[in-house]
Amino acid sequence: MADDELKRFLALMAEHDLEEMEVEQAGLRVRFRKRAARALPVTSGGPPSEADGGAPPATGDSGGAPGPRVMRAPIVGTAYRAPAPDQAPFVEVGARVRKGQVLCLIEAMKLMHEIDAEEDGTVVAIFIENGQAVEYGERLLAIDPARDSGP
Repeated sequence: MADDELKRFLALMAEHDLEEMEVEQAGLRVRFRKRAARALPVTSGGPPSEADGGAPPATGDSGGAPGPRVMRAPIVGTAYRAPAPDQAPFVEVGARVRKGQVLCLIEAMKLMHEIDAEEDGTVVAIFIENGQAVEYGERLLAIDPARDSGP
């Protein structure tokens, strides 16, 4: 299967907001599955650093270590920190967030994808600028669940 064919299938998934798609062609079967945004632990166990960039770590138990969780881009696209150019950002460093709260948007294939908080906490770092192109797995922001001290 050529790269353009794979890109075409991914574009179809985004265009029709499909969660999963399977294609069989000339005896080759390929399954595409959309992955939801989720928090990934910071590998150092401390504040986010440049070493935390790159591909997301393999899924699995983080060992239960407390500390900031890095939200990573679940798709390739353009990240927006605010709902519109003339509006305030969704969150700033120091903001308390609740599970399900919109943190930023990623535009991909002319569709806006909301990136939501996976848990309550405090935003401790923001790694993106408004309108910045992001790759899959790129750091968006970090949330420290231990800093959630309010109702």
